[in-house]
Amino acid sequence: MFRFIVRRLLQLIPTLFGLSLLLFIWLRRLPGGPETAILGERGTPEMRAAIRRNMGLDEPILVQYGRFVRRMIKLDLGTSTSTKRAVTTEFIERFPGTVELTITAMIIAIGVGIPLGYLAARRRGRFLDHASVGGSLIGICIPVFFLGYVLKAIFSENLHWFPSSGRQDPTLGATRVTNFFVLDGLMTREWDAAADALWHLVLPSIALASIPLAIIVRITRASVLEVLNEDFVRTAEAKGLTEQTVRRRHVLRNAMLPVATSIGLLAGGLLSGAVLTETVFAFSGIGAFVAEAIGQRDYPVLMGFILIIAVVYVLVNLLVDLSYSFIDPRVRVR
Repeated sequence: MFRFIVRRLLQLIPTLFGLSLLLFIWLRRLPGGPETAILGERGTPEMRAAIRRNMGLDEPILVQYGRFVRRMIKLDLGTSTSTKRAVTTEFIERFPGTVELTITAMIIAIGVGIPLGYLAARRRGRFLDHASVGGSLIGICIPVFFLGYVLKAIFSENLHWFPSSGRQDPTLGATRVTNFFVLDGLMTREWDAAADALWHLVLPSIALASIPLAIIVRITRASVLEVLNEDFVRTAEAKGLTEQTVRRRHVLRNAMLPVATSIGLLAGGLLSGAVLTETVFAFSGIGAFVAEAIGQRDYPVLMGFILIIAVVYVLVNLLVDLSYSFIDPRVRVR
C-alpha cells in the first residue's frame, strides 16, 4: 500500500513538469509576445522594451524557464491586467465558489447516478432500465448552458422557487471566514446564511451535474451488467449467500472500479466546465471571472486558471488512484 502511494506521488513530478513546460511555451507564443498581451496594441516600443527587461525576456531561455518555475512554486501568477490585482488573490476569493458548485454537482451526480445505474442493470429490459438509458442520452445531449436557462426560466422566473443568480442574499450580512459560504455559515452558526447559500446552489448544481449524472448512470449500468455475468457472482449465489451480501461484497465493489475512474475524470472536467454555468446564473466563482478574462485578453488570469485547474485535476485523479486500494484488494497485494 505504501509503495503504491509513493509510486503515484512520484508520477506527479513529470506530469507537473510537462504542465509547466506547456504553460511556458504558451506564454512565449502569445500574439506579439507577453508584452503585447500586457500593454495591448497601443504600447510604444519603449514600453515594450521595458516590459521585456522587467520580465527577463531578454535573458537565455533556460534562465527564463527556471525563473518561471520558481514563480509557479511560490504561486506568483502575476497581476491581472483588468483588475490590477494579484491573480493569486483573485483566485483565493473566487475559487471557493467554484469548488462548492463542483462538489454539490458531484454529490448529485454520484448520489443519483450510481443507485439508478445499479437498479437499471438489475431490472434490465424493464421500464426503469429503458427510462434511465433514455434519460441519460437526453442528459448528455442537452448543453449545460441551455439546461441552465431552462431551469432558471421555470423555477426562478415563473415559479419563484429558487433564486436566479448569485451565491447568497447580500442583505443577510453573513460573516466571511473561508469564502466557502455554506461552510462559513456552519462555522459561525449562522444557519440562515448556510441554508440560503445551499438554496442558491440548487439550480446551478443540477445544470452542471446533468452530463456527469448521465455518464455515471451509463457506466454503472454497463459495469454492473458485466459483473453480474461473472462466474464468481454465480458461485457466491450458489453458496447460498444472501442477495445483500452478494450485492455489497461482489457486485458493487467490483463494478465501482470503472465508475471511480470516470468520477475522477468528471470532477476535473466540472471545474473547467463551470464557466458556462456560472455565467448563466451570475455565480461569483472562478468561471465567470475567466469568462471576463477571455474577452479582455487577460493572459495572466488565463494562465493561472489553466495551472490551477490542471493541478486540481491531477490531485483529484491521484485520490481516485488511491481509492483503488480500498476498492480492489489486488492493488494492495501488488
